Amino acid sequence: MKPKLNLIYKKLYSYFGPQHWWPGDSPFEVMVGAILTQNTSWLNVEKAINNLKKHKVLTADKLYKLSSKRLALLIRPAGYYNIKAERLKIFLRFFLKYYQGLEGMLNSDTLALRNQLLGVKGIGPETADSILLYALNKPVFVVDAYTRRILSRHRFIPEGADYHQTQNLFMQNLKKSVKLFNEYHALLVKLGKEFCLKNKPRCEICPLR
Repeated sequence: MKPKLNLIYKKLYSYFGPQHWWPGDSPFEVMVGAILTQNTSWLNVEKAINNLKKHKVLTADKLYKLSSKRLALLIRPAGYYNIKAERLKIFLRFFLKYYQGLEGMLNSDTLALRNQLLGVKGIGPETADSILLYALNKPVFVVDAYTRRILSRHRFIPEGADYHQTQNLFMQNLKKSVKLFNEYHALLVKLGKEFCLKNKPRCEICPLR
């Protein structure tokens, strides 16, 4: 399995090149983006984050002090803005209560922090792992629908495999490297968006054909 996973990575990297993920000017911005990107495109998230920057409120303290109504209005481009405003508020309460900044998170045990994040309402495995990998540089592989679709079609996992089954495939067979996990996930997303489409996969010209 390890040689096959490494081969996939090499083929995708050779075809697409580096993806420069995750876009963001700070770890905190990446955490906010990870919550806002649920069920929407990154283009919409960028618009929401730009609104927060424009109004100079992209800090934990300032966002938490905003009224829920005001916060929802600013993140409206990200969709589901009332729900996401509530989720951001809950996350910020957790962040400010237990960590008061990034240093505490950066120094925390990865598994313990992951379990804490999963205990925050509105944060599931993909969001938690995105925060761990992209904001905090912890070696945790992020899984999404693109990843499961690609691996299922190539018979690496059974159809309907859950998040942790899929994640374990990478965690158990690849070197635990933040750089590798970052790039690999981004490349799989790129492949899923451009070739391994949900309804009309472009198998005949896929880099993994």
